[in-house]
Amino acid sequence: MRSLVAVPVLLLLAQLLGACHGQEQRKNYVVHLEPRDDEGSAALPVEDWHRSFLPEAAPSSAGDGGADAGPRIIYSYSHVLTGFAARLSDAEAEALRGRAGCIRLYPEVFLPLATTHSPGFLGLQTGKDGFWSRSGFGRGVVIGLVDTGILPSHPSFGDAGMPPPPKKWKGACEFKAIAGAGGCNNKVIGARAFGSAAVNDTAPPVDDAGHGTHTASTAAGNFVENADVRGNAHGTASGMAPHAHLAIYKVCSRSRCSIMDVIAGLDAAVKDGVDVISMSIDVSDGAQFNYDLVAVATYKAIERGIFVSAAAGNAGPAAGSVSNCAPWMLTVAAGTTDRAIRTTVKLGNGQEFDGESLFQPHNNSAGRPLPLVFPGASGDPDARGCSSLPDSVSGKVVLCESRGFKEHVEQGQTVKAYSGAGMILMNKPEEGYTTFANAHVLPASHVSNAAGSKITAYFKSTPSPTASITFKGTVLGISPAPTVAFFSSRGPSKASPGILKPDISGPGMNILAAWAPSEMHPEFIDDVSLAFFMESGTSMSTPHLSGIAAVIKSLHPSWSPAAIKSALMTSSDPADHAGVPVKDEQYRRASFFTMGAGYVNPSRAVDPGLVYDLSPNDYIPYLCGLGYGDDGVKEIVHRRVDCAKLKPITEAELNYPSLVVKLLSQPITVRRTVKNVGKAGSVYTAVVDMPKEVSVTVRPPMLRFSKVNERQSFTVTVRWAGKQPAVAGAEGNLKWVSPEHVVRSPIVVPPAKVVA
Repeated sequence: MRSLVAVPVLLLLAQLLGACHGQEQRKNYVVHLEPRDDEGSAALPVEDWHRSFLPEAAPSSAGDGGADAGPRIIYSYSHVLTGFAARLSDAEAEALRGRAGCIRLYPEVFLPLATTHSPGFLGLQTGKDGFWSRSGFGRGVVIGLVDTGILPSHPSFGDAGMPPPPKKWKGACEFKAIAGAGGCNNKVIGARAFGSAAVNDTAPPVDDAGHGTHTASTAAGNFVENADVRGNAHGTASGMAPHAHLAIYKVCSRSRCSIMDVIAGLDAAVKDGVDVISMSIDVSDGAQFNYDLVAVATYKAIERGIFVSAAAGNAGPAAGSVSNCAPWMLTVAAGTTDRAIRTTVKLGNGQEFDGESLFQPHNNSAGRPLPLVFPGASGDPDARGCSSLPDSVSGKVVLCESRGFKEHVEQGQTVKAYSGAGMILMNKPEEGYTTFANAHVLPASHVSNAAGSKITAYFKSTPSPTASITFKGTVLGISPAPTVAFFSSRGPSKASPGILKPDISGPGMNILAAWAPSEMHPEFIDDVSLAFFMESGTSMSTPHLSGIAAVIKSLHPSWSPAAIKSALMTSSDPADHAGVPVKDEQYRRASFFTMGAGYVNPSRAVDPGLVYDLSPNDYIPYLCGLGYGDDGVKEIVHRRVDCAKLKPITEAELNYPSLVVKLLSQPITVRRTVKNVGKAGSVYTAVVDMPKEVSVTVRPPMLRFSKVNERQSFTVTVRWAGKQPAVAGAEGNLKWVSPEHVVRSPIVVPPAKVVA
């Protein structure tokens, strides 16, 4: 169709020429079409059929000349979407909207990008008798990373111990033979770049952001001994599925991800034959699913049996901020581990406060008591965040308030530019106790809001405050752990508030993984010795779950995406390593809308006992129940639907591993079906753990399975126990308990304002 590398340059030239001649410039659109079902169109090759929707007089290739010359059709989608991406003028777009067979046009938008210790923290051990080893470390499974590309020469992507690609594999490798770049092997079996992401490197799929290399190695990086970052977090690095194959789809350049490139990457991944798709991109704005291109595309993926793991987003802690909410995707929140890269702030009055920093200097200019200054004490918000500083900070420790976790290093750079000796970075109230191990450029300590408040009070209490910062390196076993990071996006879902989102939490704070030099971290772009780096975000938690899903798929190749998802959710931990409920960033009990069902527990997920299974067709009555109508549901499932004949169901009636009940005055009864994936002869008893304000009845209270893969159904009735509904809502669990398994499903009764 066209050269991936050349097209963006042609687009730029064409736009300039069009502007010079006063002609209407064209814009990029994704065009969603009705499925082909007439004999005439079905006989055409798909690209010719797509081209038939363009104005007849318009040029269709760069050689045709004319205004705004260049390829009109950018992508022809054939596996996850019926439609194409094209360049259209405003008039052409308007004409196409009125044409038979055209459902909708989506203007191009750009989407944001949303380890040594985490395998051990999650209980993944390399001993011969462990399930991780028995699974072959994900052997034979292909994980498709839709991200910023990869640095193929990194040791995490070596193929020692790897089998050849599976026979079903149909993908391509676009790495070019350049010195030191590496290429495809039995680990990285495919690599492609799309759109603007294809022009920023000599070898198109090479990572220019560091993000894709980090996420790919987290999901499936091979074992690398003696990994660390600046001497911290030392150990053997590996992904969750170290012997799974990787297929790389570069759809982002640095932090820009075009929606038409994302859909092209998903289309290629499905065509190539991946088993798992990992997508650390914040792609949803809460639109209903038939208006959400990624929801439509991933539905087609799960129809092919492909498991999809997607980031919940980094817009927390605001309620309703979660993205990637379609129930056929696993939506992943971000939590902490029990590791800290420890710093300690000591004040002149003897108080000490622990913090974090990846920069742990041997020559510590802030290691002795120095004058402490707080420019923000004047009330100037710019000074409070250290955006601007007086010259008087020279040689002193500067107290700064966080401007957001993406700006922490920049704040330290400002302090250093004004000759500050060190920085104490304190959280804002909403950031709570979440602290980052960032690669600062001067002695620094990132402390909690609680610690920052006490440091501020000390500063105001004495005319000559002092502070020092000491560095203690890697500390394991910190508590509480895990907790949910403040930035992790929260439910309920705007598109479907009656489905619990996010689904689950995984490690997403200060995650060490493979690193590629990047302009996103210019302070290290020339440091070729920096093979690993720490990053935080739901971008980091998502590939953890993708890799664990690959391990489950390797052990249970016949399981559906919904069965794997159920296994992950019902086996997750609602309690931390001390046995108390997982906390949020304020050290309050985390709600299910904050953490999902719980924190992932891989060792239990591979043997869940029971699963709540769903076929792709099972989502259709649910979509009808959302009120999309026949046409709206057809836009998602790509075939004709008669909702009246299917009997629409409510969100609570979907056979999901969690239950959200919008409870008003009347009791609500829903039906669930579980499949026995444990032993024949298993017996399970229902155990309900709910606040006293809510009554839950399960019928029958006991399930007996005579054989493996047997299905049994039960009903759950939820009602208020008292005369008045609890305005604050309620949360608890339904557990099916056997001598060998606990299959736990969260039950959420949302607050009255959410129900309304």
